[in-house]
Amino acid sequence: MKTTYIAKPADINRKWYVVDAQGKTLGRMASQVASILRGKNKPIYTPHMDTGDFVIIVNAEKVVLTGKKLDQKFYRHHSLYPGGLKETSYRQLLSSKPEFAVYEAVRGMLPKGPLGRKMLKKLKVFRGPEHQHQAQQPEVLEIKTDK
Repeated sequence: MKTTYIAKPADINRKWYVVDAQGKTLGRMASQVASILRGKNKPIYTPHMDTGDFVIIVNAEKVVLTGKKLDQKFYRHHSLYPGGLKETSYRQLLSSKPEFAVYEAVRGMLPKGPLGRKMLKKLKVFRGPEHQHQAQQPEVLEIKTDK
């Protein structure tokens, strides 16, 4: 009888990838990055373990939203006081904090709880084309954002 393969911590070999967000659609890019952070691109994927790789996203300020989402989509958070709902349009959010907008898009596509928080620590987002992780010798990863 065959048994289901479950990855052991010693089996996990993590790589580093660089993704250039210039001209990429935010949601399509975020879903593919989340899949790599989870490890779903590997044959040793195990749902209850973090088998994913590290991902560096550069040029976050040049990410694209389609349609009228820049003005009609909002980032919302609450201060936990009555009437404390804060709204920021994505046009304003991408101009002031583009790395936060990309980070939040990926965070929403990862599992909730301790496992998702552990996976999110492997995501590094930078506004411009420079990053400080050259020592890890990251591979360039081409993200397809076409339908």
